[in-house]
Amino acid sequence: MNAPLSDSALDQLCVNAIRFLAVDAVQQANSGHPGLPLDAAPMAYVLWTRLLKHDPADPHWFDRDRFVLSAGHGSALLYSLLHLSGYDLPLAQLRQFRQWGSITPGHPERGLTPGVEVTTGPLGQGFANGVGMAIAEAHLAARFNRDGHRIIDHHTYGLVSDGDLMEGVAAEAASLAGHLRLGKLIYLYDDNHVTLSAGTDITFTENCAARFAAYGWHTQTLDDGNDLAALEQALRAAQAETERPSLILVRTHLGYGSPKQDSFEAHGSPLGPEDVRLTKRQLGWPEEPAFCVPEPARVHFLTLGQRGREAHAHWQRRYLAYRLEHPDLASELDQLMQEGGALPDGWDANIAQFPADAKGIATRVASGKVMNAIAARLPALIGGSADLDPSTYTALKDTGDFESGTVVAPDRQGSHGGPWNYAGRNLHFGVREHAMAAISNGIAAHGGAIPFCATFLIFSDYMRPSIRLAALMGLRVVFVFTHDSIALGEDGSTHQPVEQLASLRAIPKLIVIRPADANETAYAWRAALQSSERPVALALTRQAVPTLDRNRYAPAAGLLRGAYVLAEAANGKAQLILIASGSEVTLALAAQQALLLQNVQARVVSMPSWELFDDQPQQYRHAVLPPEMPLRLAIEAGVSQGWHRYVGERGDVLGVDRFGASASGEVMMAKYGFTVENVCVRAHALLRDRTA
Repeated sequence: MNAPLSDSALDQLCVNAIRFLAVDAVQQANSGHPGLPLDAAPMAYVLWTRLLKHDPADPHWFDRDRFVLSAGHGSALLYSLLHLSGYDLPLAQLRQFRQWGSITPGHPERGLTPGVEVTTGPLGQGFANGVGMAIAEAHLAARFNRDGHRIIDHHTYGLVSDGDLMEGVAAEAASLAGHLRLGKLIYLYDDNHVTLSAGTDITFTENCAARFAAYGWHTQTLDDGNDLAALEQALRAAQAETERPSLILVRTHLGYGSPKQDSFEAHGSPLGPEDVRLTKRQLGWPEEPAFCVPEPARVHFLTLGQRGREAHAHWQRRYLAYRLEHPDLASELDQLMQEGGALPDGWDANIAQFPADAKGIATRVASGKVMNAIAARLPALIGGSADLDPSTYTALKDTGDFESGTVVAPDRQGSHGGPWNYAGRNLHFGVREHAMAAISNGIAAHGGAIPFCATFLIFSDYMRPSIRLAALMGLRVVFVFTHDSIALGEDGSTHQPVEQLASLRAIPKLIVIRPADANETAYAWRAALQSSERPVALALTRQAVPTLDRNRYAPAAGLLRGAYVLAEAANGKAQLILIASGSEVTLALAAQQALLLQNVQARVVSMPSWELFDDQPQQYRHAVLPPEMPLRLAIEAGVSQGWHRYVGERGDVLGVDRFGASASGEVMMAKYGFTVENVCVRAHALLRDRTA
């Protein structure tokens, strides 16, 4: 009978089990990144087995600690941890690493692999996601915890790499996290001095500890990434630091134990069969079979899983006591904790109908009114802008500002009313568009809040990687973009979006909505908040647009179907269809009347959302755009790209296929052909082509 292992021997056995499950997975796939799992396994082991609060039997337990592998290329490390800890990730899936149909893709994906919190891979994104998770935890704790009842009380941990810290999005997020004093945010920095193509000595020699200290972070530096006792001590010191986020800089050696140690060759390529054998021999691991998990290691990890289940059960008992003492709060929290984030009854009851008004208002102004009506009945709504609240109209009135109470006096009033504290619902991101989007993704991934974020449409370019990941993860995030066309005017071509609508529409699963007036804007917000598994981008005007008379035109609820017949031809027999979105819908209606005086019958279709329209049954789509009515003119102040799928081979597009200029909005629209006269000319050209 074998003698039981000492604690240190068992620890080392478990660390190597993590390492070599990852190495074998990469080698079998003949693809992947073995270097990080080999060097980071000790710190991951200490975190997961001694500090991380989680229940493998219920990956969605709301008060679990969150773990983000921002260095997503090290996914094999995470899969090893999940498998060994008892998550529903069988060994067969590690054998299928990076293969078609597996749930162990090359980079972690939320919703695919149990226990994966966010989709990472593009470096820096996970770093910023973690900041969003820490914001969500702090906000919910401030709102729901009461004396004797710390129902929301967990940490956000992450493992970040040299590449993460090089990315601008991480710098933006780190700066904000330090300002907000997010004390429950703890990152382990795998400081291995190597990137994919070379050592960091040729690109990255800054003092990261000093840099993060300047951001307002608590920093610690460890010289030996294999010292388990020092790792635990550093992590517990980070837990004890409640006033600042923590970065633990851990000096490691990429590809530890392999012949390629400290070389970029160990970063992004399999070690190769011979080097795998040599690495196992060097670290005292059986060379065969592959995917070996010694029984003592397996038992140890599963015992830790039982500890997680007990922690979860203890929390459930405490939550029952909380419910008895604070039934109203518990009822509200129950709703927020539901998977998918069900909306409360009557959440949209305060949205008013906007009266017809020829002068009208900008859709950004209408959006602000709608948001505030919703916010009063939807406490989950939280967000802000990249320093543009006065321009995007996204301030939530009387809900307070999300700020650290230690930054200023507790009785100081925030800019939107209420005290400065974590319970406030107005987030101030500063001029940090990229981090704003990635942090919003983290808030949504955490759960318990519905985030929105806002800036000008032109700056969506700064946010695109995070918007794409929101779509990939199926997160409920509302991206509010104002100043949506060349009609914004004098700021000129640098601020006038041209290709941005087409660019956003190219992202799978993202819903883009460009409402025509105030009432379509109200329905756009309804569509956005009801979209629990797809993010939504709203494109809103700077300039006022008429509020249409819905007694004369079709109801604005047609927006929910993406496109609808706003105004039928006078005789019901249209010769052509004018299709428009946003501010150009009013132009299409005016052109319809002008064409009628020229004996041309036209139907006007408002098409605020391609994606919602494409989701409709074919019968409905053909009713709006009948195949037998092929003469169609699309009108939108953006690039024409993409519109031909709706206008067809015989149709035309009045768009903007060049950059803008500096002039008033009225002049810009006229110079670029967005006039009744030009629409009529283009319509007559279509009719002539039909008869030619």
